[in-house]
Amino acid sequence: MYKFFAYISRMKYITRWSLMRNSVSENIQEHSHMVAVLAHALGVIRRDVFHKPCDPDACAAAALFHDASEIFTGDLPTPIKYHTPAIRDAYRQVETEATEKLLGMLPEELRPAYAPLLREEDGEVRRIVKAADKLSAYIKCLEELEAGNNEFGDAAGETLEALKEMKMEEVSWFLERFAEAFGLTLDGLQRG
Repeated sequence: MYKFFAYISRMKYITRWSLMRNSVSENIQEHSHMVAVLAHALGVIRRDVFHKPCDPDACAAAALFHDASEIFTGDLPTPIKYHTPAIRDAYRQVETEATEKLLGMLPEELRPAYAPLLREEDGEVRRIVKAADKLSAYIKCLEELEAGNNEFGDAAGETLEALKEMKMEEVSWFLERFAEAFGLTLDGLQRG
């Protein structure tokens, strides 16, 4: 009996943003879906707008699994995860071990297909997924601010700055054309 997919399905029980008051809670399964949507979009923009090689489908697939190790580790809040280099490095080691544990839960024949996704082996795909992950965090901040939750004000500014520091033209292109809409109400979205 292999337990890989049963564990993956438990991503819905891992809550994000645990140190902050949330208007709407978010789990890593929901987050991973949004990161996959955004990674795919960034890949399409990279390929079709900037005419650089990119496989949007590979970006989306990698994004679906980018937080899978958190099934075992939980979602460690960013201020803690990056508090010191020692904590950051130790957490990376724990994530690596969790990833290997997950891979061990697959039949041998499937491991070669999932290993590159879970280990984030492709550097360009990893970079796009990281950008999509930050973009998802920024969108969460915008949605919380729209809901009147000022708890996310500083996080929104810091996350937007981190996105700009990535210096990725596909991220800038996305932000210029799509970001503002995430701050709209449903009525605002419907007005056209």
